Amino acid sequence: MTITTLSSRELNQDVTKAKKATKEGPVFITDRGRPAHVLLSIEEYQRLTGGRQKIADLLAMPGVEDIELEIPPPRDLALPADLS
Repeated sequence: MTITTLSSRELNQDVTKAKKATKEGPVFITDRGRPAHVLLSIEEYQRLTGGRQKIADLLAMPGVEDIELEIPPPRDLALPADLS
């Protein structure tokens, strides 16, 4: 696996180069000399995340119906104003 490092400027000037480099490994994108982002191929991303489900499936939260949620009664947090 080859790690490629590009500055933000280099990325803006040659996006195709960055996309091709993801075939060999991650591409670190720096901002003012410090790593700021990582560009991965979709295959590598799916491998790292375990090929997770679609976002709609994740948001559905299967099993949520089994969670007990006890909401305490509201307390009166405001105090009456003393207008005397």
